[in-house]
Amino acid sequence: MDKKDNTDIAFKTTGCTWLSSVSDQVGVPLDQVNFIACQVFGLAVAFWFRLCLNPQRNTPEVRHAVATIIGASFITFCFGWYAIHVFILVLACYGIMIKSNVNSVHRYTMIASVGYLTVCQVSRVFIFDYGILSTDFSGPLMIITQKITALAFQVHDGMCRKQEELKDDQRRLAVHSKPSLLEYLSYNINFLSILVGPCSIYKDYIEFIKGQHVQHRLKRVKDSSSQQNGWDKVPEPSPVRAVINKLLVCACCLLWFFIITKAFPITYNVDPQFISEASFITRLAYALISVQAARPKFYFAWTLADAIHNAAGYGVSGVNERGEVSWDLISNVRIWEIETATSFKSFIDSWNIQTALWLKSVCYDRAPYYRMPLTFVLSAIWHGVYPGYYFTFITAIPITLAAPRPLVCAVK
Repeated sequence: MDKKDNTDIAFKTTGCTWLSSVSDQVGVPLDQVNFIACQVFGLAVAFWFRLCLNPQRNTPEVRHAVATIIGASFITFCFGWYAIHVFILVLACYGIMIKSNVNSVHRYTMIASVGYLTVCQVSRVFIFDYGILSTDFSGPLMIITQKITALAFQVHDGMCRKQEELKDDQRRLAVHSKPSLLEYLSYNINFLSILVGPCSIYKDYIEFIKGQHVQHRLKRVKDSSSQQNGWDKVPEPSPVRAVINKLLVCACCLLWFFIITKAFPITYNVDPQFISEASFITRLAYALISVQAARPKFYFAWTLADAIHNAAGYGVSGVNERGEVSWDLISNVRIWEIETATSFKSFIDSWNIQTALWLKSVCYDRAPYYRMPLTFVLSAIWHGVYPGYYFTFITAIPITLAAPRPLVCAVK
């Protein structure tokens, strides 16, 4: 099957052009080269952040400031002047956080952040006609929207609602004082998550900056165990093994991208000649293959982001069944579970995990009625303005509702 040459597509970037020669040599769009360069540099910085800028020798303010400055540099390098949208959103929502009453801060923040994100997505796609192949500055906006809204709900829970009104997770995550400007900027713009996320819990991030993250997590292992295992007294575990394992996964995904993904470009699905000449079965088969081939680039981005967090000492979730420290607190994908999923629900439970947790915390657990439909609607709005998103999430509602019954019958 002859595929259309994509060299006539203008892969634009509003970011730095220093790596244009590298982009030309490897045949990868410049915006993607910039992204990988920042993430690789971020991995090195993360090790330095843990070893040299550790909380034992540096104040939380210093760590907050450094994480923010580097994160702001990354987003400016990748998106150029479009990075100003990120700063506008963060500063505007901080103003809402400070000035609004805690009774309604979560409502105002949700409307402002999701509204600004939607306006940016509409302008990028339909007004400036950027499409899906050029620099997409809405990606960081999507992550920051999650963080901003999640924090607003947590502040509302901690400063407005009574403890007995809260669910267990809401009580654990509740924030009992409004953050300072530096804390707010650091949480949203830190170099660990500014480019691809994922969204993390505010209290976890603050504990990480203060050097309390690992011990607090391991203390929960002790508190939940009937035995005195002493996990809360051990020296801080090294993340090197977890980082190496995740980098090996990234290498496999990168190899898959250059061999398989580039051989089956997903854009060929909308090639006019292919649509007019290929049969329906051929187009359907190619769509299936190209979508499967495109997934590893998401595996690569999310796994690399996870490795960067771990390299900085952030991401301990507890202890696994083998008695080893688990570094998957903010993992965003479970590759094996996705590739072997037997239902739509099991697939979405393992894909973009932190986004699913965000949707659960700000919508599903709080909506009085129609929780699942409202959650899918919010997910569609958050993802963007492409009609395919709305079709996917609207059809997902009956599929998800219907899934448990046949599964139960199959088990029986």
